[in-house]
Amino acid sequence: MGRGIAVVFAFAGHQVVVVDFKERDAPAFEALAAEARAEIRSTLEILSRIGLLSVEHVATIAERITIVSRQEAAAVLPRCDVIFEGMPEILSLKQAALAEASRLAGGGPIIASTTSTILVDDLAGSIEHPGRFLNAHWLNPAYLVPLVELSPGRLTAPEVTVRMKTLLEGIGKVPVVCAARPGFIVPRIQALAMNEAARMVEEGVASAEDIDKAVIYGFGFRFAVLGLLEFIDWGGGDILHHASRYLVEALGDSRYAAPPIIEANMREGRIGMKTGQGFMNYEGVDQAAYREQRLAAFAAALRAMGLAREPVA
Repeated sequence: MGRGIAVVFAFAGHQVVVVDFKERDAPAFEALAAEARAEIRSTLEILSRIGLLSVEHVATIAERITIVSRQEAAAVLPRCDVIFEGMPEILSLKQAALAEASRLAGGGPIIASTTSTILVDDLAGSIEHPGRFLNAHWLNPAYLVPLVELSPGRLTAPEVTVRMKTLLEGIGKVPVVCAARPGFIVPRIQALAMNEAARMVEEGVASAEDIDKAVIYGFGFRFAVLGLLEFIDWGGGDILHHASRYLVEALGDSRYAAPPIIEANMREGRIGMKTGQGFMNYEGVDQAAYREQRLAAFAAALRAMGLAREPVA
C-alpha cells in the first residue's frame, strides 16, 4: 500500500520519501530499495500503457520518490508535511512505529495510519501530539481507486481532518469522513456482500462465474452511478422494508432484516424521492432532470463497457 500511495503523490507533483522502518543491514536495504524502485517504475509503466500518463513522464514521476532506511528517518521525517504509516496489521508493530515516527518527526507533520482494521483511538495513545493523528484508509490499488476513508479519533483536532481532506482532494482523491467504528464504510459493506456471494455458491444458488457476472453487470453497474442510500430513495424505503421482510421469512434468516431506521423513516414520511425526503433531501430538486442525469450516467457506463447497442430499425 505504501508504494501505491507514493505513486499517487508523485503523480500529483509531490516529492515523496518512503522510509523502510524495518532494521536491515546495508545490503538487505539496498536489495529492498531496488525492488521497491522497480515496482514503482512498473506501476507507472502500466499507467502509461493504459493511457493515464505519457511514457515520457514515467522517469520524471519515479524520480520524485526517494527510498531511505530507518537510520535516515530522523533527518527526513521533520521535513514532511504528512506521514502515512503502512506497517502490517499488527497492533504492537503499528504502535511502536507510530511512537518512533512521531518522536522523530516533531510536532509539525500530520500523521495518518493506513490501517484497514485498527481503530484510530487504539493507536493515538502512541503518538506524541495526538491531535495531529487520524486514520486514512486507502483502497487498493491506491493509484486508481479514488476513495480514501478518513477516521478522526477522540483526540484528533478538527483542523487536521480539514487539512487532510484538502490535501487529498488536491491530488484527485475523494475523501469521506467516518466515525471511529470497526470496518470504516467500504469494508463493512463489502464484507457483507462477499460473504453473501460465498454463501450463494455454498448453497448452490448459482455458479461462481454467474454470481460474479451478476455483480459486475448488475450490482456493480448500478452502484457505480447511484449510492446505496440514494438507490433506496430512488425506489422507496417501503420497497426495501417489504422485500426484506419477505427474504427473512422465505430464507428463515434474520440477517436479511431491514434496520430500524427504515421503518422509522416510513413512519415519518421519509420514504424517498416520491415524498421529497428520504436519506437525502429532494425538496426543490427537479426530479425529472435528476433522473435523466442519472440515466445518462448509466448510458455512459454502458458505452464504457462496450454494451451499448444501436436500436433495430
